[in-house]
Amino acid sequence: MNIELPAKDEKWIDVAVSEQRLRLMQGEQELVSYAVSTAKNGTGQQNGSECTPLGWHRIRARIGQGADENSVFVGRRFTGEIYSDKLASQHPGRDWILTRILWLSGLEKGKNRGGEVDTMRRYIYIHGCPESDSFAAPSSHGCIKMRNKDIITLFDDIEAGTRVYIHI
Repeated sequence: MNIELPAKDEKWIDVAVSEQRLRLMQGEQELVSYAVSTAKNGTGQQNGSECTPLGWHRIRARIGQGADENSVFVGRRFTGEIYSDKLASQHPGRDWILTRILWLSGLEKGKNRGGEVDTMRRYIYIHGCPESDSFAAPSSHGCIKMRNKDIITLFDDIEAGTRVYIHI
């Protein structure tokens, strides 16, 4: 499938897994860059792999507008909890999805859309995480984790439908 490259005035997101960087772009111009953490299992498309999927995607939904920083989400719904060390100690091993969610949907049939390689059905997000999470190495379960202040800024700068290119 051929995907058109972004137009000169189009905002889009570039995620470089090898650099652990997310860049908000406008055409070929970088507007801002953020540290991210992708999957500890590396890149891959397969359902259940806990890998970060490659290729072209779009923001299917923006979730959490107006929520407080460190708001906890489960199943894309605010739980009413605000993340804290105490809450974390009560739920060891919980995969914390905080503050905002940008839910991705693949655009490349057979690569990241449809069947056993469907990014949307895998619930792959760009989302906030606890400030204590390390960004020194990939550590997510497939999603792209960002610092809470960064995801708030990015969330406010883009719209549903914004394209996302994830590559090595």
